[in-house]
Amino acid sequence: MLNTIYAPRCGLANTSLSLMKGITLSIPNCRMDEEIQDEFYWEYCFVCYRRDKDKEKMFASRISRALPRATSSVTRSASLRTPLGTSFTKRWNSDDAEKKVKGPVIGIDLGTTNSAVAVMEGQTAKIIENSEGARTTPSVVAFAQDGERLVGVSAKRQAVVNPENTLFATKRLIGRKFTDAEVQRDIKEVPYKIVQHTNGDAWVSARGEKYSPSQIGGFVLQKMKETAEAYLTKTVQNAVVTVPAYFNDSQRQATKDAGQIAGLNVLRVVNEPTAAALAYGLEKDEDKVIAVYDLGGGTFDISVLEIQKGVFEVKSTNGDTHLGGEDFDIHLVRHLVQQFKKDSGIDLSGDRMAIQRIREAAEKAKIELSSSMQTDINLPFITADSSGPKHINQKLSRSQLEKLVDPLITRTIEPVRKALKDANLTAKDIQEVILVGGMTRMPKVSESVKSIFGRDPAKSVNPDEAVAMGAAIQGGVLAGNVTDVLLLDVTPLSLGIETLGGVFTRLINRNTTIPTKKSQIFSTAADFQTAVEIKVYQGERELVRDNKMLGNFQLVGIPPAHRGVPQIEVTFDIDADAIVHVHAKDKSTNKDHSITIASGSGLSDQEIQNMVDDSERYAESDKERKAAIEAANRSDSVLNDTEKALNEFADKLDKTEADGIREKITALREFCRQEPVWRRYCYCC
Repeated sequence: MLNTIYAPRCGLANTSLSLMKGITLSIPNCRMDEEIQDEFYWEYCFVCYRRDKDKEKMFASRISRALPRATSSVTRSASLRTPLGTSFTKRWNSDDAEKKVKGPVIGIDLGTTNSAVAVMEGQTAKIIENSEGARTTPSVVAFAQDGERLVGVSAKRQAVVNPENTLFATKRLIGRKFTDAEVQRDIKEVPYKIVQHTNGDAWVSARGEKYSPSQIGGFVLQKMKETAEAYLTKTVQNAVVTVPAYFNDSQRQATKDAGQIAGLNVLRVVNEPTAAALAYGLEKDEDKVIAVYDLGGGTFDISVLEIQKGVFEVKSTNGDTHLGGEDFDIHLVRHLVQQFKKDSGIDLSGDRMAIQRIREAAEKAKIELSSSMQTDINLPFITADSSGPKHINQKLSRSQLEKLVDPLITRTIEPVRKALKDANLTAKDIQEVILVGGMTRMPKVSESVKSIFGRDPAKSVNPDEAVAMGAAIQGGVLAGNVTDVLLLDVTPLSLGIETLGGVFTRLINRNTTIPTKKSQIFSTAADFQTAVEIKVYQGERELVRDNKMLGNFQLVGIPPAHRGVPQIEVTFDIDADAIVHVHAKDKSTNKDHSITIASGSGLSDQEIQNMVDDSERYAESDKERKAAIEAANRSDSVLNDTEKALNEFADKLDKTEADGIREKITALREFCRQEPVWRRYCYCC
């Protein structure tokens, strides 16, 4: 069915790379001079044929940068070639995945504001509705006074009366240090406490307990898992989880930790714009270059992709991991607070309950102004002074809102330009623009996109659901149920190490197709140096102090020699999840050391296990509460039916018997009053 395909000048002699189900890239023995091969930039084409009913269809695509640019033969180890081929085969061969993945694979969009879950039904991705009947679930976790943990709609509903213990938008904190400028800004804007963990990470506090953002994300993922299990009526273990394309290694690793805490095996971490592109292009036959403009609740991403008959190749990506709907809400809240202070002389910024009410009203007004030109914001009894109660009663027009948030929309333009430049394209080369994320429903955002690309954005994709559906499609690929789909994503930021003078030396440039591997030889900076410290950074600045440090480790036992003599080979390996693995080796002694970057701090294995145990305990507690609710509902029904029957047939009952029934009704009601869990759910009291 499939013809053999080959690439004659790639530098990998007699190697086969399994790219997708039924498609193998076969590389014959190349007789080029070794030196020329090593300098050759590995960029190749593959062409194969597949039968579709009685017709032969050409299935062609270019895979560029799938292997890194080789260094010179002096610095490049020949042993690198085999691991590259092997790892590429393992990561992209869906036949292998089919053997390993058992049971359904769900796709989860873990959003800043809302989350969604989808699953493949045949060759179509389906969004699963939650227990409330909604297709998205608020990414909100709350802790009630009695210790109950609430997730989703129930948590959001009680936020006004419990603002200090209602945690939202914690995705903006995931993988971040407490001292980060973005975290310090958020501390001033949220009603709950953001605290510093012992390792310097930003955590949150509720009811006197500290929680990592990964743990809060894990609670939301667990809710998504339960939603899927209720629909599928079977246990779900495997998932594909999405992250913003511009997330760094720390944030990606923290997201995988969240999945582990939720009891999920995260098969793949997929970039949100790429997932949306999968949902858009799965059943489309035409070749296109598209841009995905993703402005969600907390992050902004722009990705440029080339779609060619089942091959989704990301050309470039850019973005801002701290720009989204939450920032729009913050700007509007500030405006309302300032206007109220101007009108009444009262500053509400220190009143957490009032701010939470204003925040909810601001979010509602923002949504309404996407479809209407004006809205009213009415908040009675927002506060009181000696003269009596005070109310907020303001009119807000669409033009006022657009003026308030214009600086935020403008911030999305520069990343778009950078992404186009990195892809070596102009705005005119983009054939379709896909809008993803709730904020793209704002008319001003859509107008801005049109002005950048010179065309109206496509309306064929649901901005709230496309990412989860794309994640489900990738899950189907990994499970072997979806064939003829190949996803080639990129690393969003450059990776390198610190060299003499605090210089950032890149080993892997941004927008390199992953998975990828790159090695480079370094040496000592001082005479008779016996150990070196490898400091790993991610970013685009020339000095390490301006970039994000991912981690560090030491290579010891280097034989004493003059500086510049020892040869230390540093290898970076980025897997398909864009997680970084670093390996350093002294070539003279073959001593080596390697690490998988886990954010340079992050969660230890023990911390993750403790959180998994906590999550399981909560799950048990949730089951008990569910049983209590069901029992309370039954009690309510029994009491009502009994009282109704007693009143209807009182004249036919013996007085002693009727009094005995009334005593039992009273006793059950008294029991409900004394039991706190029952008191909450039993309406017979």
